[in-house]
Amino acid sequence: MRRAAPAALVVGLALLPLAAIEPRVYLTLTIAGLAMGMLIFLVAAGLTLIFGLMDVLNFAHGALFSWGAYAGFTVLVLLNERLGWAEAPSLGLNALLLLAAVAAAMAVGLVLGVVLERVIVRPVYGRHMFQILITLGATIVLEELIRIGWGPNDQVLPVPFTFQGSWDLADVIVLRFPVVAIVLGLVVYGAIALVLRRTRVGLIVRAGVENGEMIQVLGHDIHRYFTGVFAAGSALAGLGGLMWAIFSQSVRPAMGGEQLIFAFIVVIIGGLGSVSGSLLGALIVGLSYNYVAFLLPKAAIGVNMALMVVILLLRPAGLFGSGK
Repeated sequence: MRRAAPAALVVGLALLPLAAIEPRVYLTLTIAGLAMGMLIFLVAAGLTLIFGLMDVLNFAHGALFSWGAYAGFTVLVLLNERLGWAEAPSLGLNALLLLAAVAAAMAVGLVLGVVLERVIVRPVYGRHMFQILITLGATIVLEELIRIGWGPNDQVLPVPFTFQGSWDLADVIVLRFPVVAIVLGLVVYGAIALVLRRTRVGLIVRAGVENGEMIQVLGHDIHRYFTGVFAAGSALAGLGGLMWAIFSQSVRPAMGGEQLIFAFIVVIIGGLGSVSGSLLGALIVGLSYNYVAFLLPKAAIGVNMALMVVILLLRPAGLFGSGK
């Protein structure tokens, strides 16, 4: 029952607006909300690993989001200019182009994550105030480097031809790229859950969070594992940045900071350290934002904060939090 209640909440939230919205519009908004939720989950998944499992307040997560977006943007532009893959009406070439951009975004996020963890985060483990200050400083530096390298203005991102446009299914408009985002989000969720629950590495990481000294005594270098977790979370931030950039068809230096608040809301709603909670929390945020934006546009920005407050009043540890 404890595990079924949060899922029932998402289903109830998705069905509630049906009474006030025309069915065809409702289905369009629901698909858009699921896609938005999955895009937010891609960002929040990395934050769940870093904040939820490692207890590190990494405010540079948004900057890693931006760097991943710009790395993928660069690959898309270069390959399109030289080979024309984005404009080619070929699913194979378009998919290959997207995979190349995803690889670049995740690689850049991973490298930056390793550098940040070893240089500025490792010395301040367990000291939240220092973590906030030092990662905020890293955010400023990383965003300024983006402005130096790519310029301060918004830039249009080329979307592969196959992923443009929409399908019209019985008068229900289904955009193509959001479907890709939903599938990718489910794949990422499955991969994270598998690693954390079914592998030796996941067991060591979870045990290290509870008692790092015992893991060290057993002969495991917990710092190396934590570096790997931080790098994985940073790579997911880069992936989320690229997918959001394709969804919005543009990149800008401060785009990560704008999405970081959504990611923190999702992690808090879902419960610290729970990947399943982050997934459900992201779906709640995405669906509620789209429904309210259609019914009461002025209330769309505040609805997620209100939901977070209500959920924490009912379940202070979050949907899947342990409460410890």
